[in-house]
Amino acid sequence: MADKHCDKSMETDTNTLQPPQMGLKLVHLDLKGAPPKISYLKQILPLFSHLGANGVILEYEDMFPYEGKLQVLRSPNAYSPSDIREILTLARMLNFEVIPLVQTFGHMEFVLKHKTFSHLREVKYFPNSLNPHKAESMELVISMIDQITTIHKDLKWIHIGSDEVYYLGEGEESKKLFETSQTNNDSLFLSHVKAVASYIITAHPNVKPIFWDDMLRNISEEKLKESMLSQFVEPMIWDYNANFDMHNMELLIQKYQRTGFSHIWFASAFKGATGAAVALTPISYHLANHLQWLKVAEALPRDSIQLCGIALTGWQRYDHFSVLCELLPVGIPSLAVCLQTLKNGTFSEREEEFVKNCLGFKGLMMNFPRSEDAGNFPGSDIFNRVTQIIALQESVDKLLKENMYIKGWFSNYHRKKKFVHPIMIRHFEGEVRSILANWETAIYELSTALEKIYYPDTVEEWREENINSTLTRLQRSGICFQSAMNLTIHVFNITLQLLKTAMASEDIHNSKHFLKTNTGGKCIV
Repeated sequence: MADKHCDKSMETDTNTLQPPQMGLKLVHLDLKGAPPKISYLKQILPLFSHLGANGVILEYEDMFPYEGKLQVLRSPNAYSPSDIREILTLARMLNFEVIPLVQTFGHMEFVLKHKTFSHLREVKYFPNSLNPHKAESMELVISMIDQITTIHKDLKWIHIGSDEVYYLGEGEESKKLFETSQTNNDSLFLSHVKAVASYIITAHPNVKPIFWDDMLRNISEEKLKESMLSQFVEPMIWDYNANFDMHNMELLIQKYQRTGFSHIWFASAFKGATGAAVALTPISYHLANHLQWLKVAEALPRDSIQLCGIALTGWQRYDHFSVLCELLPVGIPSLAVCLQTLKNGTFSEREEEFVKNCLGFKGLMMNFPRSEDAGNFPGSDIFNRVTQIIALQESVDKLLKENMYIKGWFSNYHRKKKFVHPIMIRHFEGEVRSILANWETAIYELSTALEKIYYPDTVEEWREENINSTLTRLQRSGICFQSAMNLTIHVFNITLQLLKTAMASEDIHNSKHFLKTNTGGKCIV
């Protein structure tokens, strides 16, 4: 995974942009995967503040302590109400804005996977999208919102998700309505979001709903104006690509402006946007993404539209069922770079020096960091060990796939048949043993570090997805060549016995037959 440019210092030849009025700079914490213990959150929130953040978005999913009929949604490790109050107290001390995010339409897997609520799916076999036609669906959403707002006192905003509402319109009730031309997909989406937002501003007049904008992008301006959605919600426009199309983004913002939206939000990404199963964060990619957003902010028409803030998303899973993306401590150097870029309008030597001092780095790598670059910040031991593990994975792959002696004399077939040349084993035995010893040390140290921050299920999952398969391959190689060496010793002893017999009887033919019979013909010596 290492990039060929990973040894370059973090530099950019982008011209310095004047720091625009970006509004709030919110760090998004995606708790549907690898949720940190509260003790770790208490360590990193002050770090976020020091780096330039002034708020957080908490996407709880199953980590919220739902009660009553919703208690089934809770993870076994769900935070307690007192845990959340601790975080909110610390946030107030840091002058942080806290915005909870609760999915209310798409990405409802954590709710609709349960038998209790499975009948509320838009499509029977897909647990991702809520059926907007059932009254019980709205009751469910209202109950979730009420429980979250009860704990989160003095909210100014709540994020109601509503992105990627896949398979909307493919349910049986939707199809029947479509057949009679009573509605269409766009109307279904707008109606449900408007109903959720209307409830919030009625029940909680001081709270403004925010939602992801992607489902609006293909809806006509006429339809958006007619819906009057702009009076109820504020769109959060997201794009995580390193070089997204600036022109198309400007056209999109103009469209929203013409349809009545006067307040908007942006969403970038500091991690979790370059692959569902990525373990290391490519800082240069996310830096480029934020430089693009700076340009968009500079071009905004200030007299007619207000940028309320930008959410630096840190996705931990692509959805409730996907594998883990980069762990939060691994993404902190990228977050530091991105926050400083937004704060100062560029990432120059000055910002780089600030990040290095803040995180305890001697140097920063542009792409995938190396283990020797580990700094001194909360979670840096995880950062260090994960980068070391990834490097060791590469060394194992290179050894097992490229070593000429393993490829030529110790293939899977050789190991399966125990048909090996013992002399050839000596050419790679030492390297295999050395890498295996390094693996075992790194795994022990990483597991120890993970257990301080994460719950056992996260430790188990990360090890299973990132360590166990490679370790098993390496261990099998070690076991195989040890078995081969043991067999060689056995054959050697038989050979000595055979030679003595042959010398006594001078029956070479019989001695060859004896050797073949007693070794099974499995090892060449």
